[in-house]
Amino acid sequence: MNKGPVVFRTYVTLGRCLASLPEPVALVVANLVGDVLFRARHEQRAMVSKNLSRVLDADASDTAILDRWARRAFRAYARYWVEGARLGGTSSSEVEQRTFIQGMQHLVEGMALGKGVVMALPHVGSWEYGGAFLASQDLPMTAVAERIDPPELFEFFVEQRAAMGLTIVPLDSSSGGVLLATLRRGGLVGLLCDRDIEGTGIEVDFFGETTTMPAGPATLALRTGAVLTTGVVYSGPGPDHRAVIEPPIDTSRRGTLRTDVARLTQEIAHRFEGMIRRAPEQWHVFQPLWPVDRPEDGA
Repeated sequence: MNKGPVVFRTYVTLGRCLASLPEPVALVVANLVGDVLFRARHEQRAMVSKNLSRVLDADASDTAILDRWARRAFRAYARYWVEGARLGGTSSSEVEQRTFIQGMQHLVEGMALGKGVVMALPHVGSWEYGGAFLASQDLPMTAVAERIDPPELFEFFVEQRAAMGLTIVPLDSSSGGVLLATLRRGGLVGLLCDRDIEGTGIEVDFFGETTTMPAGPATLALRTGAVLTTGVVYSGPGPDHRAVIEPPIDTSRRGTLRTDVARLTQEIAHRFEGMIRRAPEQWHVFQPLWPVDRPEDGA
């Protein structure tokens, strides 16, 4: 039985219901949903706790501390989805009023150079809210997203984000060409890159352990001459959002393309550490991130 249409209709209906609720009520609903998921999804809760133990430098056996942070993480993730469902109906002026940004000059100066900007983003807070804010400043962003099932739900997401001023490119063999063309026009590309989805990334030290991260941001910047920077958008306090755009990373060539990509990717990882430590509960990573946590092939 094809469950796709049912999933699609359920999500759209829930999204419309959330969008119609008064905002304080919607945020309460997000907390309640987060608590339910925290209690029900045992495997994901265990994975969140493992990931957070690195950030917090906590002993994995200290379940009381990790459970408190994991519960906050589920609540923050539920808020992310609730805000996403409501964002399409939020005016650009309201988004602008509710976003407080630090380091905007780094983006403005980078765009003025005319070669585009690559902004590396972690799965923290609400990057889409930040994208909607940038669109309100006439700085529309192009981003890449994994396809999800059912296909009609992915298309719905793409259309929703387009209404906010965000261009979403599906992750496939053609996405690289779209991003290159965007940068060559002097545009802005935002890439979520704290998860190596395809398993082809660059080795980095991340919270004291070796893992891999996508090479895309560094490679695009080196090949096009685009400015490379990092950014994050934190949810809260209250209904507001706090965005931080950090100074550009030095992309001057020092060796081979491979070694330069590795150096820049490590710098991105280092910056992400600081961003995540400021709000560990807003780091939306529910998957194994380090090799030691991943199941062996064939398991």
